[in-house]
Amino acid sequence: MDLPIKIKKLSEKAIIPDYKKRGDAGFDFHCIEEVALGPGETGIVKTGLAFAIPEGYEMQIRLRSGASLRTPLIIPNAPATIDAGYRGEIGIIVRNIGQHPYTVAVNERIAQGIIAPVARAIFDEVAELPASERGAWGYGSTGQD
Repeated sequence: MDLPIKIKKLSEKAIIPDYKKRGDAGFDFHCIEEVALGPGETGIVKTGLAFAIPEGYEMQIRLRSGASLRTPLIIPNAPATIDAGYRGEIGIIVRNIGQHPYTVAVNERIAQGIIAPVARAIFDEVAELPASERGAWGYGSTGQD
């Protein structure tokens, strides 16, 4: 399903994302300025892009798998959510969990965005919840495989 998304470049350095292969779920975000992070530091990677996500959708942001493999970076709130009403610059929060400094280079493909539908809940407070097979068992309740 194709969904038209309006996008605005906020910087001449910004690169409009695209899908690299047919069937890809995510599109790549590029860094527009160098970001140096020491061990344990958190920073924001600027993309120079703003989006108009249609009502009923969100944009989720994740680290690219290649970046996960080759860098000490994580996105601490992954997947990050960009709500439909947000019109500001997309900044990607990254943390260096390595033991050495890491610099995100200009034009480095660091993260990917995914457009996903959003279901809005209608909360119905009840005195008791309906029974289920699992019940209240959690945190490892399915066993150790």
